[in-house]
Amino acid sequence: MFRLTEHRTTVRVEVMAGLTSFFASVFTVLAIPGMMAGGAAAAVGDAGANPAVANAVYIAAVLSSVLGSLLLAFLANLPFVQAPGMGLGSYLAFTVMPAIGVLAAPDTLTAPQVYQMALALVFVSGSLFVLLSATGVRQRIIDGIPRNIKVALGSGIGLFITLLGLRQAGITVASPSTFVTLVDFASWNHPDAAVRNPVIGAVLALVGLFVIAVLYARKVKGAILIGIFATTALSFLLGHSTVPEGFSFNLGQQWSDFATYSFFTLDFGTFATLGNVGHVVTVALAMVLAHTLVNSLDSLGTIFGVASAAGMVDEKGNVVGLEKGLLSDAIGTAGGALLGSSSTAVVVSSASGIKEGGRTGLTALTTAGMFLVALVAAPVIPLIPLAATAPALVFVGCLMMSQIKEVDFSDLTEAVPAFLAIAIMPLTFSIANGIAFALISYVVIKVATGRWREISWPAAVIGLLFVLQFLV
Repeated sequence: MFRLTEHRTTVRVEVMAGLTSFFASVFTVLAIPGMMAGGAAAAVGDAGANPAVANAVYIAAVLSSVLGSLLLAFLANLPFVQAPGMGLGSYLAFTVMPAIGVLAAPDTLTAPQVYQMALALVFVSGSLFVLLSATGVRQRIIDGIPRNIKVALGSGIGLFITLLGLRQAGITVASPSTFVTLVDFASWNHPDAAVRNPVIGAVLALVGLFVIAVLYARKVKGAILIGIFATTALSFLLGHSTVPEGFSFNLGQQWSDFATYSFFTLDFGTFATLGNVGHVVTVALAMVLAHTLVNSLDSLGTIFGVASAAGMVDEKGNVVGLEKGLLSDAIGTAGGALLGSSSTAVVVSSASGIKEGGRTGLTALTTAGMFLVALVAAPVIPLIPLAATAPALVFVGCLMMSQIKEVDFSDLTEAVPAFLAIAIMPLTFSIANGIAFALISYVVIKVATGRWREISWPAAVIGLLFVLQFLV
């Protein structure tokens, strides 16, 4: 079914890759519930997030991850993981939900209503996504993106997930003067646990990174997965991680909340009660189109970047099986909205499993199976600390940087857009922003140097749309 021999892989390698991808990606389903519930609460002026909404979103996020990964496994036979995207989740929680709240007086809506109205917009966006993918329009857009920018995406995403890993590990922290700085390692023995524990977590993450690097250099199979488990065990042995009070396997309440607030609860009707229908439709349409554009290019950047770094491209630099991969991604987004999840997308942590040798849908199938286990063992999954999963992201970011040698820096009209794609992604914490700056600069520089004939229409149109998005 998965043509393992053709892809020069084995069941053991694929399963190990799937397990690695799961443990590197599971943090998304842990972070999204609080993000969505918090965004809905803020939109209506509630003091705190509704725990029932958070419970519902967790189940929805896991199920949508299962759906998306199964689509990638059986429809596309690709080793990627699909899960709720952190960037898209933050956009939905902190841009779309507040905008819905602005359309109505805050006291006329409840947090669950805002959440369900946001899901309705995600479903429309996902349906549009499916239409663009099924008709081949999305593929033509991809073909029009300059090769040098496509090649640069791998390195940009490598830096992006490196920063994500360093941030999760607590190695890099916020600074009021320099925006970001190094954690104060001298505080490892500070008497205040609130100051001491983050430092210990950063040290554990570094230990995990060194373990992974040494094992990988010695060609030990499953190096990343071993590093995650070893760091988790060390964290508990040192007392940095502990089993929380009230630890229980009772999932009845989560499933009840899921049935009440998430499962097929799209709310289109409330939009019609918010006042001027024309204004509401215009605002909603703008949010849908912006979400579709960001979702499309975010997924595109991730798939191209991860696949290119792993050598899963043909002689023209195109990802093998990309068309079905994009369709799987689109269906997963629409289906995830019906389940109650924020937009799903191919996640950058897929690279961890691919670097372990994953090359077929069996990797995605294994990850989907592990997400099902996460439903049963929901209380156990949070016991894996970020200090254990963060090193995997940093290490994979290092491996992905090798793609930079494929970027053509001899032609500045090509080099500057590629460089901006690489630099903007981590510095703005957005894959879509990196692609936007790359395409906008590409068009401007080509026109200004008299080489406008080299610009494809998709590059020009997308660049213009991004300009409008930034300005409006």
